[in-house]
Amino acid sequence: MPLYESVLIARNDVTQQQVESVADHVASLIEAEGGAIKKREYWGLRTLAYRIKKNRKGHYMLLGLDAKPATITEVERQLRLNEDVLRFMTIRVEEIDDVPSAVLSRKSDDRERGFRGPKPPGRFESGRKRGYDDREEFRARAGGDDDDRGLDQE
Repeated sequence: MPLYESVLIARNDVTQQQVESVADHVASLIEAEGGAIKKREYWGLRTLAYRIKKNRKGHYMLLGLDAKPATITEVERQLRLNEDVLRFMTIRVEEIDDVPSAVLSRKSDDRERGFRGPKPPGRFESGRKRGYDDREEFRARAGGDDDDRGLDQE
């Protein structure tokens, strides 16, 4: 049977258990037709690139499927009918990797970074306000000396 990867995005107001139940429903449909779920990853609640049906965030789930094309068509139909699913995409792949996907491996790299030191004072954190003449470019134009501003006073 051909192999597929399917990513689905569920609404942000549902719980992780409800997203898992959607994946369980997909698994039951596939296993009823003689297929199997080879991979299952929950990527978490992530920010969407743009609003989808008034949602700014969504629960992402990746499924690696081994099923017949007719079964995949039925699964996509069921996902289209489910109100909790915002978007889904299924593609055919040559093989399903057992290693964690790039999304999960990048997330673990972020956790391992740790403390990177104190933040330098930013634009709004320092109490000093820079004046017009304090800027570096105006000091350079004036010739470097603060007392001599290009005016001849003798």
